Amino acid sequence: MPGAFTPTCSSSHVPRYNQLANTFRANGVDEIICISVNDAFVMNQWKAEQKVSNINFIPDGNGEFTHAMGLLVNKDELGFGKRSWRYSMLVKNGIIQKMFIEPEKPGDPFELSDADTMLAYIAPDVIKPLDVSVFTRDGCSFCAKAKTLLRQTDIEFEELVLNKDYTDRSLRAIFGETTFPQIFINGNYIGGSDKLEEWLNNNKTA
Repeated sequence: MPGAFTPTCSSSHVPRYNQLANTFRANGVDEIICISVNDAFVMNQWKAEQKVSNINFIPDGNGEFTHAMGLLVNKDELGFGKRSWRYSMLVKNGIIQKMFIEPEKPGDPFELSDADTMLAYIAPDVIKPLDVSVFTRDGCSFCAKAKTLLRQTDIEFEELVLNKDYTDRSLRAIFGETTFPQIFINGNYIGGSDKLEEWLNNNKTA
């Protein structure tokens, strides 16, 4: 990836590979590795900041590996110096099976090296995990019920906690509600724990 803590890498590229890691593993991938032209201390801090547990971060501090790949580029206009062009590759027993290299366009294109493109190449018919966000507050029994329902059906979810990840103003602005929890699945607003239970009953084969 072009650089630790950079916008696209941190907001899209790394998180999606981390989210889909178990799906990758279920389809024959042993390890997901993130390489960037940064030193080990920066890479370690970036991994901690990203809160990822499914990706191994490896520094290429001098850019030697990236140069050998033919993907070391000059980012002087951004004050970055030499960095990696964005790409992904599938490696089996030390042999590159497939590479998705971003097109040569100005800026930092992100069209081909994403996790979904790689997963589609490895397992085109795979069912991807649901994208689930649960807005909760501490001490809420209905929130606990919703999280239990999701765990019992092996659905991974992101939990956002009141006054930690959002405020009550956000709750009113987004949902027009003041009750907990509030749940989204794949971009669709579900509602509270009872609505979630109803949705799960109607989507048992999903």
